[in-house]
Order: sequence, then structure tokens, then C-alpha cells
Amino acid sequence: MGSSTYVSYNKLWKLLIDRNWKKKDLMRETSLSSAVIAKMGKNMPVHLDTLVKICKALSCDLSDIVDVKISSDPAPASGGNIGNKDSESGKEA
Repeated sequence: MGSSTYVSYNKLWKLLIDRNWKKKDLMRETSLSSAVIAKMGKNMPVHLDTLVKICKALSCDLSDIVDVKISSDPAPASGGNIGNKDSESGKEA
């Protein structure tokens, strides 16, 4: 069996708490939709441009908001599995 790749935004949610921001504050500062924030809440992958907007708004690095996990274990129930499709457009990558 091959390995699977998952993303986790737990660092982002902790950073928001530490800075006393709500998800609505993040949406306002980045012009991101609630659908994108919801995807991140489910640890689903999003476009790199989205992550860059968040980093700019929070004045932080990518490693401060996201972890990429590579595992040979089965997918966690709430984890986002990165497959061969672009998750936001549904098109083949």
C-alpha cells in the first residue's frame, strides 16, 4: 500500500485563538468565503493562494498555519485526503 497525505490546520486555529481572532475576522481580512473556511475546518486541502492570503493577514509563515502529514495508515475520519483531483475545482490535477 502507498502512503496517504493529509493536511491539518490546527496550527491556524490555535494562532487565531492566541491573537483573539474569530473565523469571521479571518474571512474579513482575507476576503475568503465561508465555504473555504469550512473546508479548512474539515482539514481538506485548499489552494496555495488561499494559504498565502492567510499568511499575509496574520504576518506569519506557511509552517505557522498548516501541517502536511504523510502516513501509511488509513485516512482519519475528519482528515482531508489529497488525491489526484484539485479539491476546489474537482478537475484532474
